Amino acid sequence: MKRIPRRSFLESCAAATALGGSPLLKGWVPMSKQRHVVVVGAGAFGGWTALHLLRRGARVTLVDAWGPGNSRASSGGETRVIRGTYGPRAIYTHLTARALQLWKENERRWHRQLYHPIGVLWLVENDEAYEKAALPLLKEAGLAFEELSGAETARRYPQINCEQVRWAIFENDAGYLTARRACAAVLEGFLAEGGEYRQLAAEPGPQVAGAELRGIKLSDGTTLAADAFVFACGPWLGRLFPDVIGDRVRATRQEVFFFGTPPGDQRFTEQALPVWADHGRGFIYGIPGNEWRGFKVADDTRGPPFDPTTGERLPTPAVLQSAREYLAFRFPGLKDAPLVEARVCQYENSPDEHFIVDRHPATANLWLVGGGSGHGFKHGPAVGELVAKLVLTGEAAPPEFRLSRFDAGATPRR
Repeated sequence: MKRIPRRSFLESCAAATALGGSPLLKGWVPMSKQRHVVVVGAGAFGGWTALHLLRRGARVTLVDAWGPGNSRASSGGETRVIRGTYGPRAIYTHLTARALQLWKENERRWHRQLYHPIGVLWLVENDEAYEKAALPLLKEAGLAFEELSGAETARRYPQINCEQVRWAIFENDAGYLTARRACAAVLEGFLAEGGEYRQLAAEPGPQVAGAELRGIKLSDGTTLAADAFVFACGPWLGRLFPDVIGDRVRATRQEVFFFGTPPGDQRFTEQALPVWADHGRGFIYGIPGNEWRGFKVADDTRGPPFDPTTGERLPTPAVLQSAREYLAFRFPGLKDAPLVEARVCQYENSPDEHFIVDRHPATANLWLVGGGSGHGFKHGPAVGELVAKLVLTGEAAPPEFRLSRFDAGATPRR
């Protein structure tokens, strides 16, 4: 079991001076002692949070029940889209820009490719308000993009049936990320830099004087004590904190399909096509190639409620048929493409689809992080950076992410 090396005496004193005087940290362990933080959940949010905490000088223990990117995890599977178009929600466009920098930096550090910059093409039909609102924010965040007419889109990508497509956004800096592989890379980097990882189930232990949490209960019967705790456990967050989160994180069943392209046909590979996001009658997206995995098609429509622990993960004929019909319409050359793989995963969104990043209202040293599935994976490095800063400085989260927003109700819109 790996532990991080002790920092030098001078480094520890500097950290104590920088953080010890904050009134927001009243009652916390003095910074003359290296702060120990436990992070529960090794997915996109938890893994990156643990790594950033470690790099900021904390001693960090990362805990996960089944391992990073496992088959039950919301951060599992092969690929995820990285894109900056978020309608009028500027906070996510700017988070994407920061996350993109961090993905690139850590790729260079680890000497492995996780980010595939093949671009993202947004196909716009009649309802264009979402995409129109995104254009000035993409520019503001420094994310390169082009506006294409429907005719230009059809000429550039003849393998796409552009019927009803009025115009499109092509995001040059966007693309896709290898999900399961990235989760493993973050853990490897975390361990290499001195972090500690334990593969056990966890639940919060009792509070102590001053409404602080002093330990979590592990599935091996032991208790793990620390100075601060971060629970970033995806669809299980509501179950672990029913009074504070409850159904504010809702797991839904989502089906993803990979279709086989014709042998030797380059038209449907990532060399010839970008990621696409089809904002028409619904919202369907896909990724070509997927490192030879197949032509990915997924419907963003929320599925039925799903239990991520006990739920069976077999695709249903009706959803598969819908995916085939879409493929035949938008990509006629793949009309009879065989299904080569399918996956059932889950989303775990909040009612307004904003992330949840906030301190537990009754527990000063406990942070809750979640509600990101369906669009949070790309933001993992930037969210982890933010959470690490909040935990170690005692600052408040951005208002969009705070639990108090639910007091006024929440309107879904991503």
